[in-house]
Amino acid sequence: MKTLKEKLFQYITYLAALFTILCMLAIIFGIFREGLPLFRVVSLKQFIFTNNWYPTHAEPAFGALALIVGSLAVTLGALLIAVPLGLGSAIFISEIAGSKLREAIKPIIELLAGIPSVVYGLFGMAFLAPLVRQWFNLDTGLNVFSASIILGVMIVPIISSLSEDALSSVPSNIREASMALGATRSETIFRAVVPAARNGILCSVLLGFGRAVGETMVVLMVAGGAANIPTSIFEPTRPITSTIAAEMGETVVGDLHYQSLFALAILLFLITLATNLIAELVFSNRRR
Repeated sequence: MKTLKEKLFQYITYLAALFTILCMLAIIFGIFREGLPLFRVVSLKQFIFTNNWYPTHAEPAFGALALIVGSLAVTLGALLIAVPLGLGSAIFISEIAGSKLREAIKPIIELLAGIPSVVYGLFGMAFLAPLVRQWFNLDTGLNVFSASIILGVMIVPIISSLSEDALSSVPSNIREASMALGATRSETIFRAVVPAARNGILCSVLLGFGRAVGETMVVLMVAGGAANIPTSIFEPTRPITSTIAAEMGETVVGDLHYQSLFALAILLFLITLATNLIAELVFSNRRR
């Protein structure tokens, strides 16, 4: 009876893993099947390196450069905000805070990950964007700067939690050896503990990048929606994800516009896949 239960459990877990893999393969097959036909009409070079996204014109153009730059601008801006906040909070939780304070602060930071992205977007539109417009005397507060702030706050829990795990896994004898050699607490943290956990910290930043570049609702609501290459952080932009979300409902299944949105999805998938592969490589090196 015990052997039967163990085999049944193995089969169930095997089927669960197999089903997950099949779902992933089905998603990949679907987006590539619908997106690749676009490149029979538009070259890959033209699609990536030209700035003329006019899919609904009489003579449509499918240059996605502005969308790619918009995604990277918002994502890198978010990392500039999230990395100091996430790493700083991780250092405080792991190295400075007492046990009671740690138990109080860590759940609060992780609670940010449970807030729906549409709530972040509403907060950005109703509160942050008017303040940005007023403070910097702008025509609109819906721009790269506002979207970066909201998106940065969203990915703080990812960077903070993973970085804290990496710092906590550093052996205590490294700290003790540093202190025994006369290093102060801050010198021990920044010259011994953080360098020892650098692979884990880098992994957290890469996963935060992957999370930010794939976010849709916040950038759709706060980034401004202008399909132009931003020359300033105070100009509106339209990332890839918001373009797909905003335009998919206006397309006819099977036409060039429809295929171009799936081509954008392929591009986004490849970016996130490369980011996750790099993070996994870094994490595997850390384990070894």
